[in-house]
Amino acid sequence: MRTEALKQILEKVKKGTMDIEGALKKMEGLPFVDAGFAKYDTHRIIRQGFPEVIFGYGKTDAQIVKLCRIAVKHGGIVMVTRVEKKTAQHVIRKIHGFRYHADARILTYGGTMPAKKGILIITAGTIDILVAEEARVTAQMFGNVVDTAYDVGVAGLHRLLGQLDKLNNARVIIVVAGMDGALPSVVGGIVGKPVIAVPVSSGYGANFKGLSSLLTMLNSCSPAVSVVNIDNGFGAGFVASLINRL
Repeated sequence: MRTEALKQILEKVKKGTMDIEGALKKMEGLPFVDAGFAKYDTHRIIRQGFPEVIFGYGKTDAQIVKLCRIAVKHGGIVMVTRVEKKTAQHVIRKIHGFRYHADARILTYGGTMPAKKGILIITAGTIDILVAEEARVTAQMFGNVVDTAYDVGVAGLHRLLGQLDKLNNARVIIVVAGMDGALPSVVGGIVGKPVIAVPVSSGYGANFKGLSSLLTMLNSCSPAVSVVNIDNGFGAGFVASLINRL
């Protein structure tokens, strides 16, 4: 939090014009660092339990480095999504301690939060693994033990049925699928757990870059299924983390 703003709040508490609860509320809402092109929220972890995640897509290498320096200074856990290899290498050269997860296209810094079991990520096919990895790294950084079962789509249903132990042991399940997008409904019909469906953009022409899978998932007859946007592995990992810590 900026020093002057913090001093003003503490002075009011000292004088008795503001109570402790009011001061805490103020401190939750005020702090951010103005980087010029972006405002980094330094107290999101207080309000939501997770730090602000930097969206790397569309930012220059210099902008990402600047935001990473701010994030490192104000917290022990940093994550940057949608980062290509060249940019990741640039950040790693500039700031010691970052790690690049190539399949997930995510840069991370610092340790994860205390781990809690309960998240399972499954994919229909192998092409869906890239999006699934984004969800996995996100969930792990936010303090979850993550299990996976990849390539268990409905084209060979016996592969999914062979994962029943994992399905039953999970508290929340992320299902990543393209093509017909049917796998989340099948999973939602097998177990009584929250299912987060992630449509992916891979597939043939009539897939419409993931739109057909998205519509299938939105029209699921299983009430256990909720849907995030196309290719949004990060969003799925984040929501699963919120559910898993309840």
